[in-house]
Amino acid sequence: MKTKQISTLQLKQDLKYLKKQYEEYRGKGLNLNISRGLPCKEQLDLNAEMFHVLDENNCIAEDGTDCRNYGVMYGLSECIRLFSELLDIPSENIVLGGESCLNLMYDQFMRYYAFGALGEKPWSMQAMEHELKWLCPVPGYDCHFNLTEALGFRMINIPLLETGPDMDMVEKLVAQDPTIKGIWCVPQYSNPTGTVYSDETVERLAKMKTAAPDFRIFWDNAYAVHHLYKEHIVKDILKAAEPYGTTDRILYFFSTAKITFPGSGVCLMASGDKTIEETKRLLKLQIFSHDKLNQLRHVKYLKTPENIMNHMKDIAAILRPRFDMVDEILTQNRLYEDVYTWIKPDGGYFITVDSYGGCAKKILKMTEDVGVKVAIPASTYPYHYDPEDTTIRLAPTYPPMEELKEAMKLFCICANIAAIEKIIEERGI
Repeated sequence: MKTKQISTLQLKQDLKYLKKQYEEYRGKGLNLNISRGLPCKEQLDLNAEMFHVLDENNCIAEDGTDCRNYGVMYGLSECIRLFSELLDIPSENIVLGGESCLNLMYDQFMRYYAFGALGEKPWSMQAMEHELKWLCPVPGYDCHFNLTEALGFRMINIPLLETGPDMDMVEKLVAQDPTIKGIWCVPQYSNPTGTVYSDETVERLAKMKTAAPDFRIFWDNAYAVHHLYKEHIVKDILKAAEPYGTTDRILYFFSTAKITFPGSGVCLMASGDKTIEETKRLLKLQIFSHDKLNQLRHVKYLKTPENIMNHMKDIAAILRPRFDMVDEILTQNRLYEDVYTWIKPDGGYFITVDSYGGCAKKILKMTEDVGVKVAIPASTYPYHYDPEDTTIRLAPTYPPMEELKEAMKLFCICANIAAIEKIIEERGI
């Protein structure tokens, strides 16, 4: 039943009961945090064998390279081949990086900032002449937004629809404005909504006309194999770009951060021939090699794409109960059907709740006031500004089930209280 069908007297009675429950939580002395999408201990424990797959006798790569030494700047051939087969990307279009996609994305940004893209002026020089802009599908990933903000780009919100970014808006903007230099994209199980880009969206991104010749799509495919329920396969944007000659527009990122160990994974960037050639040239100024021992460790542990997918099924079996429980608690503890809404994703690491309009910050302050950190307010929007103050990202993956259960029950109490107080205020009573 919706709140408009409820009398103000009933709302006030419900509010009194909810506030009593909230005060009971205040007395529990809680100290819980579900604000980041970290793998849980059980998930990390799956990878214990990785500590034992290498010793001093098997550190030699297939081409004879001693992985304990310098060399092989762009990645071990066997590791590149493993990801090439997993993602169906030609090996020659892949460069391996260090431990995280964010590190690679930062590096690529700084290359464009310092050296430019394929002969174009460096972004730092262009920024002295014009304000540069960046398209940000929202809700989105705070680390993406933090990077573009730090480098001085003016970020433009693009609504994230069920099919991906609002492409009518994207196409119109990039066709007219040469100061728009790129767009963030998390195409599979987007952080935080779980959105999966449609084939049409991928095709339109690949073929759209851009006023800026150095416009770039940062394609952060972090959750490409992180299925929980139904398995979705996003259209291959590099293949989609080939007929239009735009493969160098695409910067495709992937990592094992949440497959093996965060901070100790292997990541990659894939792009068109010219961009890969340029990147390899500039890498010579930066490194002798990334961690080849870790690349070799991953190959010996993960072995094949089939093994990776079986491993992901084991991870899903650990994470699904957490997502199921959050969905169940949100359902059972929602007092009225319009006080908040949510979508249960088919994969990824997050559940997004849309609170009653104008209540998100209040809800998060209420939870934190009694010892439960649920999320950073408005972190899923550029500049930490959610114009409707509604979006809350839940991260169910890390805490033990009992802690997650406790945190979610409190969250629902706070969401109900904030909504009812807002509704009573709107009624002017």
